[in-house]
Amino acid sequence: MTPSDITVHGPRIAIFVSTSGHSGVDRAMQHLIPALARRGYAVDLLKVRRHGPNLSTVPDNVRIVDLGSRHTYTCLPAIVRYLRRERPAAMLADKDRVNRTALLARALARAPTRLVLSSGTTISIDLAHRGAFERWLQRTSMGRLYPFADQVIVTSRGVADDMADYTGLARKHIEVVPSPVVPDELLDTTQPRPDHPWFHNDGPPIVLSVGELGQRKGYDVLLRAFAILHGQRPCRLLILGRGKLQAELERQAAELGIADAVDFAGFQPNPFAFMAHADLFAFASRWEGLGFVLIEALAMGTPVVSTDCPSGPREILADGKYGELVAVDDHQAMAEAMAKSLDTPANPKHLRQAALPYTIENSTDCYLRALGLPARANNPE
Repeated sequence: MTPSDITVHGPRIAIFVSTSGHSGVDRAMQHLIPALARRGYAVDLLKVRRHGPNLSTVPDNVRIVDLGSRHTYTCLPAIVRYLRRERPAAMLADKDRVNRTALLARALARAPTRLVLSSGTTISIDLAHRGAFERWLQRTSMGRLYPFADQVIVTSRGVADDMADYTGLARKHIEVVPSPVVPDELLDTTQPRPDHPWFHNDGPPIVLSVGELGQRKGYDVLLRAFAILHGQRPCRLLILGRGKLQAELERQAAELGIADAVDFAGFQPNPFAFMAHADLFAFASRWEGLGFVLIEALAMGTPVVSTDCPSGPREILADGKYGELVAVDDHQAMAEAMAKSLDTPANPKHLRQAALPYTIENSTDCYLRALGLPARANNPE
């Protein structure tokens, strides 16, 4: 669709992101873009071909603008033309390669568009797993180029502090904006029991974890912790998600003697149903930008245990007010925390309070403030 195909009303917001299609940024944008449209804004999703985010339905005042390339950098000329022609009130970009492209595009277009750059990961830890050139490039661009943006936003205070310390970007230039994780109506919706046999009998407690089966998520530690817990009481561990480590994790479960009590159930379209009916949610990540699934479990009123990883869980759980925090890679502490939480589960109403900052509507308010726009398009600025 080209920008002239539809006539829309209200200030225009451009969203320029290039994602895998199933990342946290995808989920955030799938919530944020329709919310901005509901507020009366004209929203243009600047699309890198074969990249996300992908919207299941496109609201009337949202346009998908094909940038004509499969690669972020080669989309630069199309973005320059777009900014010169459309002159949106604000543009939101996310992740470093996209952010660099957006900065250069605005400079070349000489557009008055307010530019907000977003980053959602603890950059020093994320880059520790990258090559030397990539570390230098991202660190330098964040420290030297991001000051030319009007605002830099991140998902948590830990991410903000880490970015400032690691890159030299002034901390005052970085604003924490809560991600749009939880649909507001979800807090008051009763979830059906999942279509899984463990939820349809009077079996032992179910510990749930959700996320990509990769090294960052710490499932190897969770399995060791669960093996200790399972040796103390009957219980089951259900893991939702896919990833390259699944076969290795299944072998580990067999070696630990817990294979019959662990189920790798793959991707599930409605994880909320699983969260709502699990007895405990376990989060074993080694590092994060925030921890979407932790918030989602709390929104369902489910007790949680989490690693105190950088960054996000300590903020979400308010220093342990809403759930147990344990050291990263400490399977013994994780097992003890899981046992404690199963013995004395927290009140669901209390737990849901932790999710309130991350509702879509509250987050949309925060994004609009960062974009320099009113809460609704028809309000005076």
